[in-house]
Amino acid sequence: MQKVNYQKALDGTLKSLNGSAPRLLLHACCAPCSSYVLEYLSEYFRITLFYYNPNISPEEEYRRRAAEAKRLTAVLPAKYPVGFAEGRYEPERFFEMAKGHEGDHERGGRCTLCYRMRLEAAAGYAKENGFEWFSTTLSVSPYKDAQRLNVIGGELEKRYGVKYLYSDFKKRNGYLRSIELSHEYGLYRQNYCGCVFSKKQAEAKAAARCGKA
Repeated sequence: MQKVNYQKALDGTLKSLNGSAPRLLLHACCAPCSSYVLEYLSEYFRITLFYYNPNISPEEEYRRRAAEAKRLTAVLPAKYPVGFAEGRYEPERFFEMAKGHEGDHERGGRCTLCYRMRLEAAAGYAKENGFEWFSTTLSVSPYKDAQRLNVIGGELEKRYGVKYLYSDFKKRNGYLRSIELSHEYGLYRQNYCGCVFSKKQAEAKAAARCGKA
C-alpha cells in the first residue's frame, strides 16, 4: 500500500475551509494526546471532544482519564469553545472484540480492531448529531499507526456520510508539544495504552529493565 503524507493532506483541508469553522467531532484517547490536537485544530473547527474508550481497564482508570479529558476542554485556551461528550463505558464489548487477539503486541491486529471500534462509534455519533467532520487524536502517539487509522477513517466516511479529517498529528513535533502541554496543565499521563493486555506488556517491559539494572 502506497504511503500517504497525511500532514500534507491535512494542510490542504485546513486551507480549503477558508475560515468557515465547521463542526468537528474529535475522538479522544486521553487528555495528553488531546492537548496538542485541540490547540492545533481549534483554530479551524468548532470541536466537541468525544471520549469513547471501552478498552480502558480497570474502570477506575477509565473514570480518571475521562475526567482529565473533560477538565482539559475547560482550561485549554481555544479560538472556538471546545465541548465535551462521553460515550458509554462498555468494556464487555472490547473483550468480545479482542477474543483470539489477547497475545497480540501493541500495533498488532487487536489494536487495529480497537481503532475501528472507537472510530466507528465516533462516526456514528457524528452522523446522529449533525457534525460535518470527525477524526481522532490517536495518531499523535508514536505507538499508533496513522496509516491504519486513516484507512479506517476513510472507510467509515463512506459508510456514514460524515467527512473524515485525514491527519498524522505526531508530525511537526506534535507528540513533543503534547508532552509540553501536559506539564503546563498538570495532566495525568498514564504509563500504558489502556487495555489489560497493554498493561501487562508494559509491566513486563518495566520488570525486564529493572532486571538489567
